[in-house]
Amino acid sequence: MLGLNRKDTTLLIVVFLLTMLAPFLLNPFPADSAMAQFNAGYPDLMQRFVIFGIFAVGFNILFGLTGYLSFGHAAFLGVGSYAAVWMFKLFTFNVVPAIAAAVVVAGLFSVLIGYVSLRRSGIYFSILTLAFAQMSFALAYSVLSNPKFNLTNGETGLQVYADDPQIFAVAGSPNLPHLFGLSMRSTYTMDVGAWSFDFNAGYYLCAVIMLVVFYLSVRLFRSPFGMMLRAIKSNQQRLNYTGLNSRPYTLAAFVISGMYAGLAGGLLAAMDPLAGAERMQWTASGEVVLMTILGGAGTLIGPVLGAGFIKYFENIFSKINDNVLHSWFAFLPDGMEDFMVTIIHPFVGKGWHLTLGLLFMLVVIFLPGGLVEGGQRIARLFKRNTTQTPGNDPEHHPKPSPHVAE
Repeated sequence: MLGLNRKDTTLLIVVFLLTMLAPFLLNPFPADSAMAQFNAGYPDLMQRFVIFGIFAVGFNILFGLTGYLSFGHAAFLGVGSYAAVWMFKLFTFNVVPAIAAAVVVAGLFSVLIGYVSLRRSGIYFSILTLAFAQMSFALAYSVLSNPKFNLTNGETGLQVYADDPQIFAVAGSPNLPHLFGLSMRSTYTMDVGAWSFDFNAGYYLCAVIMLVVFYLSVRLFRSPFGMMLRAIKSNQQRLNYTGLNSRPYTLAAFVISGMYAGLAGGLLAAMDPLAGAERMQWTASGEVVLMTILGGAGTLIGPVLGAGFIKYFENIFSKINDNVLHSWFAFLPDGMEDFMVTIIHPFVGKGWHLTLGLLFMLVVIFLPGGLVEGGQRIARLFKRNTTQTPGNDPEHHPKPSPHVAE
C-alpha cells in the first residue's frame, strides 16, 4: 500500500491508529479518580506529542540514518516559529501560509548552516552546529530585538498584536490561528460515564501532518537515497575512496532534517501564536537527541516513541506535588505516609529530570536500541513461548529406535 512493503504498511497503520485514537488511549482513568493525574489526553499535551514527534523524526534522518550528530537543531525549530508568527502578523491567521513559510525559511537557514558545518565530521561537526545554534539564540535574544529593526522582540517573544497589518485577513474569521475558518482551539468534549475525551482541531491537524511526514520518512529510508545515507554512516571514508562525493547527500539530509524541525516550529506557533528565543537554546537541541536515542536511533517509530515518552514525563510527572503524594498514601499510618512522601518527593515534581535521567541511563545500558529494542525483545519472548508448546517441542517427539529405522 502506498508503495510500502507489508512490514512498513503495518507500521504506518499502527501509527495511524495511535494518533487518531489518542484521545481515548491517553485517558485510561476516570476523570474523578485519583489516577486521573496520569491521564495525558488533553489537547495541549497531545499536540506536543505529535509536534515533537515530527521534530524527532526529522532529526533521526540526520543522526540515525546518516550518522551526523547535531547539537544545534533547535535553531531550525526557533526559526520556523518566528517565520510562522511573522506570517500571522503581516498577512493572515490562516495556518497554511504560516506552516509553509516555516518550512521554507528553515530549509534556507539549514542550507547556510549545513554548507559550513558539513565541512567537518564527528565531534567537530557537532560543535559547529552547537556554535551556530547558540549564535542564533544570541541574535534572537538581543541583537535582532533592536527597536530599529525588531524581528524577534527579545526575551518577551514575538506575538501578534491588534494593530498588525494582516493584509489578507478575511472579515469574520477567528482572531486566532485557524484553518480556513476552523479555529485551532476548537474542541469537542465527549463524556462517557466517568470518562471525558477531548477532540481538538489543532491536534488532528498536527496528527495528519505527522502521518504525512512519517510516511515520507519511511519512503526516504527505503529509497536509494536512504541507502546512500546508510553507506555514509557505515564508512564515509571508504565511500569517498570510490570517487563518490558524499557531501551533496549529507547536505541534502541536513536540509531535509532542518525542514522537519522548521515544520515542528511552525506547528508550535500555529497552536500558540508566540515565538521565543528559548526554543533555540542548546537544551532544546539536547532534548531531541534524548528523544531519538531513547526511542531508538535509526528506527522508524523510535523517535516518535521517545518524543512521547519525554513529553509525558515533562508534563505529567512534573505536576505530582506533595499534596498528590499525601493523597496517594493517606491509607498508611501518619509516620509511614510521611516516610513514603519523603522517599518519592525527589523523583517527581521539580525533580522529574532525575527520574528521566535514571530511566535514560537504564535504557542506554540495557537497551542500546532504545524502546524499540525493548519492544522487539518482548515480542521475541512471547513468540518463543508460543512456539515452545508441548506439541511443538522436539523433546516431546521421541526419536525412532534403530530397529524401526532399519
